[in-house]
Amino acid sequence: MGFGRGAGYLLRGLRLWRERPALMLLGIVPAVIVAALVAALFVVLVLYVDDVVGWATPFADGWDETVRGLFRAALYVLVLAGAGMLAIVTYTGLTLAVGDPFYEKIWKEVELSLGGDVPDRGVGWVRGATDGLALVVLGLATAIGVFLIGLLPVVGTVVGAVLGLAVSGRLLAGELVSRPLEARGMDRAARAALMRRHRGAMLGFGVCVQACFLVPFGGILVMPAAVAGATYLAREALEPGAGLSPR
Repeated sequence: MGFGRGAGYLLRGLRLWRERPALMLLGIVPAVIVAALVAALFVVLVLYVDDVVGWATPFADGWDETVRGLFRAALYVLVLAGAGMLAIVTYTGLTLAVGDPFYEKIWKEVELSLGGDVPDRGVGWVRGATDGLALVVLGLATAIGVFLIGLLPVVGTVVGAVLGLAVSGRLLAGELVSRPLEARGMDRAARAALMRRHRGAMLGFGVCVQACFLVPFGGILVMPAAVAGATYLAREALEPGAGLSPR
């Protein structure tokens, strides 16, 4: 079960926009609200990031103008990359925290469409909000890591961005998949043990979701599909001898 198969679960979730548009529109409400807030904060950062970089690097004032310009331009890109990664994970965590009742409806409907054992209720708004805020904190830690790695000469910016995408994508996948699993009474250790057996699918699913969030307005449209795709992934992971082959 590899990266490509994990990406297939997102595609499967996206198909619900054609098959169940009314259901998927439920996920638009919290996504739009949080997206507007995160976008506003990101615009403020873009307006002031030059001043922040200059303030943080007074030691470069005496450097050759070309070297200083390249150095601060790289830091400018790095700060925006880290902030972008933070914005993505913050957006996801806040959206899950605010919109848990909406997304619970989506994953339950997906569960019902698959038949079999379906939980009577979800994890609850309080627990969902707590998990969402925990994802925000992890996103902050990831953004800091991206910034620090980006300080490495030559390859730092690229490596930091790629690693940040992979780490944040894996965190997101774990949070999304946890909802249908926790509703079945699985604790954190049991969920982690199950998902370790499907690392490739988890990474492929999470990275593709995060990559979609980099597209303007992508998060708004993809978030409901990501919830549905995570439900498909979780259900098939629970099947004995699961091969996880999305249809």
